[in-house]
Amino acid sequence: MKTILKKSSIVFAATMMLASCKKFDEINNDPFAANGDQVQTEYFINNSIIGAQQDPGLAERMFILYWVPGGRGLQDEDGETFSRGSFSDDWASEYYRQSSQWLNNANSAIAVGTDQIAKGTSKPYTNNLIQVARIWRAYLMSEFSDTFGSMPVDGFQGKNPDFKDVKTVYYFLLDELKDAGSKLDLSVVNPQQVKDEDPAYAYDYAKWRKYANSMRMRLAMRLSEVDATKAKGEFEAAAAGNDYITDAADMFSVQESKGWDPLASVFRKESSWMGLPISATYNNLVVGLGSVKSADQLGAGFQSAIKPADWMGQKFADQFPTNSNDPMTGYWFNGLPNTIDPRAYKIYSIPGNITDANYPAIGGSFTTSTGDMKTADGTVVKSINAKYTWNAKADGNWGTKTTMNEPIVTNGCKPLLNLLYRSGNNRRVFFGPWETYFLLAEAAERGWSSPVSAKTAYETGIAKSFEYFGTSANLSTYLASTDYNRAGTSVNWDNVTEPTATRTMSYENGITGAVSTVEVPYAKNNLYKSGAVKNDHLTKIITQKYLAQLPWLPLETWSDHRRLGLPFFENPAVEDVMPDLPALNAGNVNTSSIQFIPQRVKYPSNLKNNNVNGYNQAISALGGPDAVLTPLWWAQH
Repeated sequence: MKTILKKSSIVFAATMMLASCKKFDEINNDPFAANGDQVQTEYFINNSIIGAQQDPGLAERMFILYWVPGGRGLQDEDGETFSRGSFSDDWASEYYRQSSQWLNNANSAIAVGTDQIAKGTSKPYTNNLIQVARIWRAYLMSEFSDTFGSMPVDGFQGKNPDFKDVKTVYYFLLDELKDAGSKLDLSVVNPQQVKDEDPAYAYDYAKWRKYANSMRMRLAMRLSEVDATKAKGEFEAAAAGNDYITDAADMFSVQESKGWDPLASVFRKESSWMGLPISATYNNLVVGLGSVKSADQLGAGFQSAIKPADWMGQKFADQFPTNSNDPMTGYWFNGLPNTIDPRAYKIYSIPGNITDANYPAIGGSFTTSTGDMKTADGTVVKSINAKYTWNAKADGNWGTKTTMNEPIVTNGCKPLLNLLYRSGNNRRVFFGPWETYFLLAEAAERGWSSPVSAKTAYETGIAKSFEYFGTSANLSTYLASTDYNRAGTSVNWDNVTEPTATRTMSYENGITGAVSTVEVPYAKNNLYKSGAVKNDHLTKIITQKYLAQLPWLPLETWSDHRRLGLPFFENPAVEDVMPDLPALNAGNVNTSSIQFIPQRVKYPSNLKNNNVNGYNQAISALGGPDAVLTPLWWAQH
């Protein structure tokens, strides 16, 4: 791989969209430094795919600190920046720069291959490689646009690129995926050295076509709320041939590495300061969901820690936010849930379970499972042993309560992302079979033409996710479950009965130990049907899609929430002011609003500094200010 990277760096001087007009002209007029006949198209594609895995420096900046909190995949760890509507120019600049390089490599593959065909120096597989580069470029452009918004679609074609609005970008991508997928010749046989240059599919063109169609379905569905006719037409056309990702063998994924390179895990084992704790959103959606008991999932050593189904936990009224719509605020769950989605224990570690080979015992505080509850003056009111407990910290500004609640800010006291996803032994997933089925389920639910019924697609999506996580033994129990999670959603397709307004739960005073009961309401999601509906089919589909996509695809969970307001995302806690979320306050914190949740990443300052005209085009096409809270065209407004 190093040899390939070296070859490509010699023959092509990568540039980026941030370059000046002169530099754009240079790269557009001379897209390869060496003679085009000496350059292999597959090298550029390889470099583009490998680079997009994100080296550890970039993965931390974009994947973990923007996409993850945006999609509520994990707790927002670095000062809770993005979840508070704030922005770091450094993080965005590095992604913008490298993403431009990946796009540049994809465009160069197309240019080189096209030139070789024109000169008669191409290989039998060159045309297929051009189509693969177009398909991959479509993904990269969707990633870029879903992050920032407007972008060029005509760059690297002999002229300075103009920024286009998101609608134009999406129409372009849908056309590209349709055309490129149709032009793949599945009869072409590749030599082994060419297969080796494709880290996703080894140039199995049948799989690339499936990926193109599944991507087309994904992008078409993104338009469902703003351009329903286009969304329906594109989706139905992509789904009509039953030629899309349906099995694990078709999954678009790339093997990670253990080194410090672009293939390193996006969650990076050696990130000793990043605990990567469970998000409050995920926790609220999995606890109580699916009727699969912890007692049946865990060994004998955990049994005494498992709590009854009606247990709320220990109440610490002073150490948790009062200005929060997190349904667990105020309570420390001093044990393990009675029932929980079985995928949760696969993704996250149990606090204190440090002898488990999959426990991420890599940071100084990751194995510390004790902490004190304190008063505002620092007096200890209760010492907590968090071993075999299950808690999540809601993002936001906790004010002085951050120092009063040691366990909730101590990584070892919360479930952390398991070592399996941090070690470099896994394959990073870009598109799994479960997503195809959840897309088909949503399409059928909307009344669009679909090769399978909504129920069948929904249940198959869950089955494919369970297969991936190794929890298929629990599938029948899970699919039959009518139990509600904390957001009031159940698994069973046929159970669309709404939960009661409240449920009676038991708890104990965290300091005195006195036991009592309390009526606890289910979370209210005003972003979907004004909060009146919690358990309809679409809520089920998107809840399950969210659970299946994590931990690999937080950009997709964020996009679904921006599009539909589903599933339930709790607001950031607002014990103290958050200047970048000015609309959120103690008086409205129990109401969901798009003005309380990040909508996009701002353009880096380099774009404005180096390309004023391009920046002005971008903002004009965006249709709103260059701000974190400006919704994209296809999102809720």
